[in-house]
Amino acid sequence: MTYSVAIAGASGYAGGEILRLLASHPEFEVRTVTAHANAGQPLLAAHPHLRSYAGLTLVDTTVENLRGHDVVFLALPHGKSGELADALSDARLVVDCGADHRLTSGADWERFYRSEWFGSWPYGLPELILGSGGKQRDALAGVNRIAVPGCNVTAVSLALAPGIRAGVIRAADLVAVLAVGPSGAGKSLRTDLLASELLGSAHAYGVGGVHRHVPEIVQNLTLAGGEGVSVSFTPVLVPMARGILATSTARLAPGVGAADVRSAWELAYADEPFVHLLPEGRFPNVSDALGANTALIGLAIDEDAERVVTVTVLDNLVKGTAGAAIQSTNLALGLPETLGLPVNGVAP
Repeated sequence: MTYSVAIAGASGYAGGEILRLLASHPEFEVRTVTAHANAGQPLLAAHPHLRSYAGLTLVDTTVENLRGHDVVFLALPHGKSGELADALSDARLVVDCGADHRLTSGADWERFYRSEWFGSWPYGLPELILGSGGKQRDALAGVNRIAVPGCNVTAVSLALAPGIRAGVIRAADLVAVLAVGPSGAGKSLRTDLLASELLGSAHAYGVGGVHRHVPEIVQNLTLAGGEGVSVSFTPVLVPMARGILATSTARLAPGVGAADVRSAWELAYADEPFVHLLPEGRFPNVSDALGANTALIGLAIDEDAERVVTVTVLDNLVKGTAGAAIQSTNLALGLPETLGLPVNGVAP
């Protein structure tokens, strides 16, 4: 069976990455691509690298243009997906790559986003370990709505959830510092994203517990079995177009040794096609995951500080957004989870 697809916000980075991955997917046919300011232009004007879509033209992002498709991907700014979603009841599946349906707490949404809360949808992080048993993929089979996680959230959640679930790290006093590429902020023109501001420099943002990904990380690690989860989360913008390198640390639980720690992560990801724990003493580079739907994790113990240290890399536009969306879509539709998704990156 071939599923008809519409992509709202197709002219942006996330929309373009969804298109790139779907071009190799045997079960999906992209029929409609929408945009706002770029409506009326050929898709190739926004994404000249996507030559296989030469026949598509961007149309306005309206309910009328999105209706009548089996699957609708919403790659829109925060607040815009919620406005459209209710009107797309005819779609078999709607996948929101924005933040509008990620949080289960309306109070958290209002505190961090300061806008209307549109409710929560099934969460599209299949590998997330649940404290109640199993993984989040079990909750995605047959659903008709999916909320794709934040890219930074994916890196931190995958890095620490195994230790939380196994009880080898404490859920309080978690610390995560991330080097992130500016593509995660989208294509909007901003002074801090200009090459003259970014090249040869780096700067932290969302400092002091105010970043919008904080409540989502806490939500995930609580689902993993954590009680009293607290995290100090600091992203740092660095001059690489895409990618995340997350250094996430946690205090060791009493009486836990190195073998216990490594065993927790090995058991969590032994059979995962897209999350890979590296051999002892090895740590990943961002370039190892570019273009791939993989998250690579290096693990160590800082004995003097009594902390577990994880280094996690992923491509924010693939495993962090578009790849996660398609992986979750595969599960929802009963397709092989890995269908159409690359595990090999691009180098150099």
